[in-house]
Amino acid sequence: MLKKTLCTLALLAPISAANAALINFEGDIQYHNDVVTINFTLDNDATDVRVWTDSFESGTNFDPITALWRADGTLIEQDDDNPNVDPATQTYYDSGFTLPTLAAGDYFFTVATYNNFANGSNITDGFSFDNQTAIALADWDQPANSSDMGTHWSVWLDGVDSATNPNEVPEPSSIALLGLGLLGLARFRKQS
Repeated sequence: MLKKTLCTLALLAPISAANAALINFEGDIQYHNDVVTINFTLDNDATDVRVWTDSFESGTNFDPITALWRADGTLIEQDDDNPNVDPATQTYYDSGFTLPTLAAGDYFFTVATYNNFANGSNITDGFSFDNQTAIALADWDQPANSSDMGTHWSVWLDGVDSATNPNEVPEPSSIALLGLGLLGLARFRKQS
């Protein structure tokens, strides 16, 4: 439990490093029209930025569709199947991007189920399944795949300076532990 709590706490705070880091976020979706969003930042123009999924696991989980967006919501690129971003971890329906150059700035990466593609060139255009009644993945027959697909997703980012997953909802015990830690820090600062 402590390990899970510490992992959740780590996901609450932005991850940053002096140099670009390899960052991983994982979680589960519930419905066929859920969309996971990962925000990331490049402090400087970068080369060889990679963002990818490795959660399909040859059919264990749902087939992901990924998209890369600028902070203003403009679509940069969308991908269905690209298992070549990190062949060591990806399987045939995994998805992602290798970007030879990417300008400094804020971006976000989305993961949805196949074939819940972005409807247009801006995030405000929504996704194909937005107006559909939500179907639990256990009950959904995913196109070009099968029914009862797993709910797990895993996203990796390489070459970015910081990243956050605003979709993560911490467990109540994690929030309490974080609150206690912040109170302790405030008390320590006051005593100093």
